[in-house]
Amino acid sequence: MSRADSSAAAQPRNDNFQYLLRLGDDRLVLGHRLSEWCGHAPILEEDIALANIALDLVGEANLLLTLAANGEAGGRDADALAYTRDAIDYRNCLLVELPRGDFAVTVARQFLFSCHALAQSDALRQSANTDLSGIAGKMHKEARYHVRHSGDWMLRLGLGTDESHARLQAAVDDLWRYTGEMFLTDEVEQRLVAAKIAVDSSTLEDPWKTRVLDVLKQAGITTPEVVWMQRGGRMGRHTEHLGHLLAEMQVLQRQHPGATW
Repeated sequence: MSRADSSAAAQPRNDNFQYLLRLGDDRLVLGHRLSEWCGHAPILEEDIALANIALDLVGEANLLLTLAANGEAGGRDADALAYTRDAIDYRNCLLVELPRGDFAVTVARQFLFSCHALAQSDALRQSANTDLSGIAGKMHKEARYHVRHSGDWMLRLGLGTDESHARLQAAVDDLWRYTGEMFLTDEVEQRLVAAKIAVDSSTLEDPWKTRVLDVLKQAGITTPEVVWMQRGGRMGRHTEHLGHLLAEMQVLQRQHPGATW
């Protein structure tokens, strides 16, 4: 086989790997952010709820990163992908790596991401990759709960006290400029869409906006006007916050390489 033929044969495998990293990294990083609330949520019931949502997301990430590792032929497993990559090798969107913030920030981010995840997982249930479509089925069931839970809190905070409303408005204002990255597409995704494996991210924006804007209106929250959307995470260009997050998340594996538990 010529070098050109070998490169062409490797392209689909690399596209699949990169796409699965995007899906898995979004959920792994956001799951870790949610886990930071363990023992700190405003009420006991919410402490448990956030921990369960974090477990859902990390479980989804484990399935996606395992699928990515199985197709990589590089000898790595899901743990190696999670705990030994540097920040530049992560492909999560910037939204999920931002600091935890106050409870309003966590609620707003979870709602904005979950509405995207719901539409994305629904479409991926039709993926020609049967392993991915099976994982998407699980993700879709969990995303439905995540949307309902975070949406309820959006209404409670937006229609609550003056302070809760102001904090939620500030959170939405701050996070909104990071949402556009979820709907960007590139050549990797386009090739997988043509192969009926991936979903065109740009097609998810309209259903996302319909759901999000309806809840914002009910909660009395003004939709921000943003001229420029932040981007870079899909290409490995992250904020400084991801490095700090990974330093905490990866400390055991970094100190004891190859350790298992």
